[in-house]
Amino acid sequence: MNNVAYPHSLAGPAQSIAEPMCQQLADLVSARMSNEGLNETDIPGLSLFRVDAPTSCMSAVYEPSLCVIAQGREVVQLGDREIVYDALSYMVSSVDLPVNRFVVDASPENPFLAIKINIDPAEVAELVLQLGDSPHASEPTDAPYSGCGMCVAQVDLGILDAMTRLVRLLDSPTDVPVLAPLIRREIIYRALVGEMGPRMREFASADSQSNRIFQVISVLKDRFAEPLRVRQLADDVNMSESALYHSFKQATCMSPLQFQKKLRLHEARLLMLREGLEASTASYRVGYESPSQFSREYSRMFGAPPRSDIAKLRGETRISVPA
Repeated sequence: MNNVAYPHSLAGPAQSIAEPMCQQLADLVSARMSNEGLNETDIPGLSLFRVDAPTSCMSAVYEPSLCVIAQGREVVQLGDREIVYDALSYMVSSVDLPVNRFVVDASPENPFLAIKINIDPAEVAELVLQLGDSPHASEPTDAPYSGCGMCVAQVDLGILDAMTRLVRLLDSPTDVPVLAPLIRREIIYRALVGEMGPRMREFASADSQSNRIFQVISVLKDRFAEPLRVRQLADDVNMSESALYHSFKQATCMSPLQFQKKLRLHEARLLMLREGLEASTASYRVGYESPSQFSREYSRMFGAPPRSDIAKLRGETRISVPA
C-alpha cells in the first residue's frame, strides 16, 4: 500500500471525556453480543460487530454508512491506500466501496467492537438543504482522506453520545419506531456539521462532480458482470472520459476497471463460500470469460487461489462473512 491515513488524535479535555464514553459504548455492545460476527439489530440500519482475535483478509462492499469503533483497531484497504482507525475515531463512507479489511487489535478480554449505521443519501441531501449555509456547517479541512468517498476523523462527542443512546434503545423496543429515526438523523447531522461535513455535502449535491461519481458507482454496482463501457458511463453523467477517470479515482482510490474487478471478485468469493460454487462457475457468473484470469486476479487480491482461500475461510467458522 502506498499511502496510510490515520485520523487526527484527540487530546486534552476532549480525550478525557471521550475515553470513558467509548468504554461505556463498548460495554453496551459487549453485553449484547456474546458471539463473534456481524449482528443486524432490531433497529433498521443499525449493526453491531464483534471479533475476539485479529483476522485475516475480509472483503466487503461498504454501503453509505457511518461506523464508530468502541474498542480495538482496524485497517481498511481502499484501492492503493490504507485507512487505520480505532476507538476515539469514526469513519464515513459516502458511496458504495469495495474494500479489504483486517481487525488488527482484538482479544477475548478486549474484543474489537464496532457500531455501524447505514446512511440514506436522500436523507443526507435533505439535511444539507435544511442546513443551507448554516454557520454550524464545517469548512473544508485537511482531514485524512478528505479527497475520497471514505473518510476517517477523530470521534465527535455528540456522535458518541447519540450512538450510545441508539444502542441503549435496543432495550426499549416500543420506543424504537419513534426515537430511533430521530437519533439516526441526529448522528448524520452531527457528521455534516463536523469534520466529515464538506465531503458528505459534495456527494449529496446534485450538480457536483462527486454526485456524478455516486451515480456511476450505482450503475457499476448493479451491472458489475457486464462489460465496462467507460464512454457510455461518462455520457450518462455528462462528463468527459478523462474527467470521469480522474474524479472516480479521487473518490474511490481506484480506476473504474479496478473497481469493477473488486466487485466481481468479492461477489465470486461469496458465491463460492455461501452457495458452494466451483471457481470456474463463480467466475462466469460474475462476468469473467477466462477462469485462469479469474484465478490469477483472485490470488492477487486475497493472497491465495480460490480453492485454498475458500477452504481457509470455511475453517474460520467463528466469524460470519460480512456482505
